[in-house]
Amino acid sequence: MDIEQIIENIELHYLKLTNECRCELKDFSKVITLDRGTVVVREGQFSDKTFFIAKGSARAFYLKNSKDITDWFAFENHFICSINSFFLNVPSPHFIEVLEPSILLEISRDRANELSDKYREFDRLSKMVITHTMLQLQERIVSVQFETAQQKYDNLLNIRPDIIRRVALTHIASYLGITLETLSRIRNPKNRI
Repeated sequence: MDIEQIIENIELHYLKLTNECRCELKDFSKVITLDRGTVVVREGQFSDKTFFIAKGSARAFYLKNSKDITDWFAFENHFICSINSFFLNVPSPHFIEVLEPSILLEISRDRANELSDKYREFDRLSKMVITHTMLQLQERIVSVQFETAQQKYDNLLNIRPDIIRRVALTHIASYLGITLETLSRIRNPKNRI
């Protein structure tokens, strides 16, 4: 997958860019191909990059008392970054790991800001991505606070039916805020008591 195809996917899923903006985005960004398990952002690292996932998936996770806690999944045609580090220029509080062999488009904060200042449609694209991310995170907060384990799992499958094939069950359980044993019971109704 080349940079032209990736930019076309961005346009297909977000909005059309002018030729000038497309050309500069092409010049300002780079395509990276990563293996499963590659960590692109580490806790404590300053990260001024955002990534558009052209192929594959990634997750953001924290380490708390040596426990791995997933709080965000991103799949094809979504962006992922260390939000705190990218926007506030502070060390990242979490890691971002690639979950499958992936192709990402990487762009720096400075270049993204430059494009936003110069092109109205890129500024709109940035706002669309931020809004989408905020809405996802808001849905997650509501889910964690008000839904049962079964409801959380069912909603996740409604949004991402292929997640079980693509993401380790331990990461899914962590994301849902339940134990692996509870996830196993939910997935196999015969095991319910």
